[in-house]
Amino acid sequence: MVRPGHLADLPSVYEICHVTGLNGGDATGAVTNRQLLGHYFAAPYLVRDPSWCWMAADDEGVAGYLVTTPDTRAFAAWMDADWLPAVRSLLPARDNPAWPPTETWIRNVIQAPFPVPDLAAEYPAHLHIDFLPRAQGQGWGPRVLEAFRAKLRAEGVRGFHLGVATANEKAHRFYARQGFRVIREPPGVIYYGLKAD
Repeated sequence: MVRPGHLADLPSVYEICHVTGLNGGDATGAVTNRQLLGHYFAAPYLVRDPSWCWMAADDEGVAGYLVTTPDTRAFAAWMDADWLPAVRSLLPARDNPAWPPTETWIRNVIQAPFPVPDLAAEYPAHLHIDFLPRAQGQGWGPRVLEAFRAKLRAEGVRGFHLGVATANEKAHRFYARQGFRVIREPPGVIYYGLKAD
């Protein structure tokens, strides 16, 4: 079933983010902390406003999620003022030569201000969506996206965007099937956008 998110889902969200966090695959070996990616790409959305998050749950538990914010600019301000300072207090700011490249990258991202692309003016919401392998290809993705898009329409949010690493080919195929449009292609990432209507 697809249901609204709840703070009790945080352990599942962290774990799913980790095991899908390396271009759709398991990030074990790419980061030394299983919560590291979730600190940035998943947990803060659920903590800030669970009503804008959806869980896909099967008989084994939460198998995937869509976490989002309807207002990227407001979310960025909250991240910079409230969430990221707390996360930084848990993590050393210095680089460690023993860290894998992905870990060095995400730790440096966490130390920087939360970015707001200029396309947020036209596509103000943004999202992250991840599913465990057992839930992929089962129709969960379109179902959580429809719940999200229905809420966008109900709340009058004009559109949404997301960025996907260029190397994540499986995700690109999924978003193309959902009718998402490529709106920007800086090095290493492809931004998709869609209007709510």
